[in-house]
Amino acid sequence: MAIEKYSNKGLGEAKWAFPPIHPEGRKFAVIAGVITAFFAVMAWETLAWPMAAITIWVLAFFRDPKRVTPLDEKYIVSPADGLVNLIMPVKPPVELQGEGGLGDEELIRVSIFMSVFDVHVNRTPIEGTVKRQAYISGKFLNADLDKASEENERQHFLVERNDGLKVGFTQIAGLVARRIMAFVKEGDFVAVGQRIGLIRFGSRVDVYLPKGTESNVVLGQRAIAGETVIAVIGQTKEIEGVGQ
Repeated sequence: MAIEKYSNKGLGEAKWAFPPIHPEGRKFAVIAGVITAFFAVMAWETLAWPMAAITIWVLAFFRDPKRVTPLDEKYIVSPADGLVNLIMPVKPPVELQGEGGLGDEELIRVSIFMSVFDVHVNRTPIEGTVKRQAYISGKFLNADLDKASEENERQHFLVERNDGLKVGFTQIAGLVARRIMAFVKEGDFVAVGQRIGLIRFGSRVDVYLPKGTESNVVLGQRAIAGETVIAVIGQTKEIEGVGQ
């Protein structure tokens, strides 16, 4: 994929385009389309129209739009599209603790809930090397609940920059989700905003901010994967927002 660079100087031009469909979703779209066509040929309209709607929804669910990621060493960007539904100090998961991990002290965790209407391709919040990747099988509770972080099926990542800064984040399955996928593995180098995985269908991503860093987003805010700056390293001032 070609890399395009933009700046705030207003040089060049950005054009809207239909977002491509991630390869993982094409097979589901084809299956839904074939079933729709069969119902249409059989003149089963009461089944054909709902199935056509499902086909369109599948295409929308697996959309993979281009994102423009701000490049600043102080920025931690959102790994997911969705609603910021939890911001709280917690201890990192045991899989991200230990030697070379995040430690066992409380860190600020920002949770982003993805509904079935959000983009489900996840991206890395910082650049660096994937030091850990751990898949944990579990339940399929509502991903909107706090306890989903400890009880649901999930996949942990720990990314470390060249300067030693570490950020951990976790893909969490939800009520409908039944498959967590990773596009990277331990030892891979990832650029900030790079695609690292996908969750089917409806889920959550938790981000554990470095010690001494507060959230740059507020509860109820919408986050965009690879674009929204959810934290500025070392920033501890309180951020406020207003719903309107």
